[in-house]
Amino acid sequence: MALPPESYCHVARGHEYHGPYHDTEYGFPLSGDNALFERLLLEINQAGLSWLTILKKREGFRVAYDGFDVDRVASYGDADRARLLGDPGIIRNRLKVEAAIHNAGRIVELREEYGSFAEWLAGHHPRPKGEWVKLFKKTFRFTGGEITGEFLMSTGYLPGAHVPACPVYAEVEAADPPWMR
Repeated sequence: MALPPESYCHVARGHEYHGPYHDTEYGFPLSGDNALFERLLLEINQAGLSWLTILKKREGFRVAYDGFDVDRVASYGDADRARLLGDPGIIRNRLKVEAAIHNAGRIVELREEYGSFAEWLAGHHPRPKGEWVKLFKKTFRFTGGEITGEFLMSTGYLPGAHVPACPVYAEVEAADPPWMR
């Protein structure tokens, strides 16, 4: 069966940046707080831009945000904010930088009650996208419908990352993402 030409599966296959992300990360379940924080930070920074831009800057984000270490980012102060806003390797948007630092702090707080960001997600699963969006807006900054939906789809909490005709669909299915449970 052919892949629909409008699907990410069709567009990504074989692409220098989209291909590896699509084939090995998109839709696969994530559980580590730093990995989940990375995906949330990248999705937030994608707002208003192309995903290709974010994938090309991903290593810059990794360096700028200390390997997406939640605890380190949560402790950032004014000097770190200024450093990030001056870093051409990332998206230098004050609202997005502030959201990253705030959201890292919220993940630290969620650990106190749930043990981890992953356990917080698991504790609220399953729910429809609209309810997830309300929960994310109440909990995090810069998390509207598209950002929340893409974050949850890309981490396996909502279906739709791959079309069934995509060869990666079976691999995601075998990884037992939360949306299939």
